[in-house]
Amino acid sequence: MGRRNAGGSGASTAAVFGEVLRHFREAAGLTQEGLAARIPCDRSHVARVEAGSRVPQDTFAKTCDELLGAGGVLGRLWGRIDWYPEVEHPDWFRRRAEMDAVAVALREYQERVVPGLLQTEAYARALFSRLAGGEELDERVRARLSRQQRLWVDDGPLYVVVLDESCLRNIIGGSGVMRGQCAHLLEAGHRPNIRVQVAPAGLLGLLRPSGSMSLIKLPDGREWVYSESLDRGHFSDDPTVLARHSRTYDVLRADAPSARESAALIRDAMERYEHHEQARDQRVELGQEQLQRRQRRQLRRSGPRIYVRRPRPRQQEP
Repeated sequence: MGRRNAGGSGASTAAVFGEVLRHFREAAGLTQEGLAARIPCDRSHVARVEAGSRVPQDTFAKTCDELLGAGGVLGRLWGRIDWYPEVEHPDWFRRRAEMDAVAVALREYQERVVPGLLQTEAYARALFSRLAGGEELDERVRARLSRQQRLWVDDGPLYVVVLDESCLRNIIGGSGVMRGQCAHLLEAGHRPNIRVQVAPAGLLGLLRPSGSMSLIKLPDGREWVYSESLDRGHFSDDPTVLARHSRTYDVLRADAPSARESAALIRDAMERYEHHEQARDQRVELGQEQLQRRQRRQLRRSGPRIYVRRPRPRQQEP
């Protein structure tokens, strides 16, 4: 179903949806708690939708249509609203960093690229160098590394990450950078608050999320789902969304190799990069030696020629 904004900002249309929902709820003689009990959901969820501060699912709108006798008005209105601005934040990176700074638990699934909280400086620099250079590159690397500090203290938050095998195979910065990154993952896995698992590409039957995501638990007990598109981050605290992604993540983690088994996979990848780096160094040395030989031959060929007068053979007398 298309969800294009018919006019105005995303916030104003969300508020309109909330006002219409409140109108039908009150006309039906129900309190927020009464409607929540019939859906069912938390009363706070209904309150936030009515206030325009939470994005409802289409199933929520359809259920309210039936319970309140709205004749499909809520469903049609939901379909006309562009909800995307409600989960899009211009300061998305800063907001995620602020959550990381206070989170009590982080569960993460990552594909293709090692998550920022576990990147080495060399890996982060190689990754950001595709987008920036100079002082901007240095600033981005410093900002990324500063987010990792809480994980390495004695009372750091619980951090459980499942890496798709593509994170280990997608080469960022060359074999030397990847070898160091694998070693860093192994070191992080020895921390009491960090667990790293790998979901092998060849392991059939694994139910993987449709993309990278994070499940963030804050000190007040609230939980958020965080994901990224091409150039921005998206947040959701909708209970339905949380429950769906939490279930997918928990099933994946249960079926994936354990942290100990995953460490062996990471170690294998590290050794492959180490062998590749050694072979590359040998090729470089061989190439330099061959170049030196060619240069010596060229010097001998291009040097001045010295003609030596040879004596003529003596003729024998008859």
